[in-house]
Amino acid sequence: MSNMTLPTPRKHRNLAQLVVEQLNEHIRNGALHPGDKLPTETEIMTEQGVSRSVVREAISRLQAAGVVETRHGIGTFVLPPPPPVMGIDPATVTTVRDVIALLELRIGLETEAAGLAAARRTDAQMDEVRAALAALQQAASTGQDTVELDQRFHLAIAQASGNEYFRAILQHLGANIIPRARVNSARLTHADPVAYMEQVGREHQQIVDAIARGDAESARAAMRLHIGNSRERLRRAQETLEAVQGTEA
Repeated sequence: MSNMTLPTPRKHRNLAQLVVEQLNEHIRNGALHPGDKLPTETEIMTEQGVSRSVVREAISRLQAAGVVETRHGIGTFVLPPPPPVMGIDPATVTTVRDVIALLELRIGLETEAAGLAAARRTDAQMDEVRAALAALQQAASTGQDTVELDQRFHLAIAQASGNEYFRAILQHLGANIIPRARVNSARLTHADPVAYMEQVGREHQQIVDAIARGDAESARAAMRLHIGNSRERLRRAQETLEAVQGTEA
C-alpha cells in the first residue's frame, strides 16, 4: 500500500495520536480496506515526517483499539470492523452508582477475557499488553493523566483474548471503563493518591505476569481482584459522597 500518501502533519503535541487519526481517516474513507497492508514504518516516517518511535506508538494504539494487527515478518494489516454493540449506551453512565454497576459487569467480562488472553495471546499481542502497561506506569510516575492509557491497557488484554466481542464491548463503553474518569475515589476517601496509583500498578502487573506465563486461572484471579478492588474503592467513595450530601441537605 506504498502508493497511499498521508498528508504531512502540522506541529502537534501528540504526533502519535495525529498519525492514528490520519490512518483511521483513510480506513473510514475507503483508502484502506480490511485486509489491506499498511505502509511500512519507514514509509510512514517519510510521509509523515515523524520518528520511528512515533510510528510505533501510533501502530500500538491502533492494535490496542483492534483496528489493525501486526504479523511479524509480514507487516501490519487492517482488521474488519468490530460487530455492533447494542443495548448499552455509554451516555447513560452518569452517576457513581452507574459506574459501580458497570464495574460489576466488567468483573464477569474482563475476568474471562484475561483468562483467554493467557491461553491464546500471540507474541505481538503480549508485546502490546506490555507496552500499554509501560506507558501507563510512566504516565503515573510523572503525574500525568492516565485514563486513556489505562483504557488502552484493558483494550489490549481484551484484544489478546482472541474474541472480538470482548474488545468491542470495552471500546464501545469508552473511558467509562476507568472509574476515575468519572469520580476521584482516592480524593473522596482521603486516600494518598500516590499510594492509590501504586496499588493499581501492582494489580496491573500481576495481571500481565499471569498472562505472560500462560496461567489462565491466575490471570482470571488477578483481573477479578483488580476490578473488585476498584468496585470496593468506588463503593467507599459513594458512601463518603452520600454522607457529605446528607450533611449539606
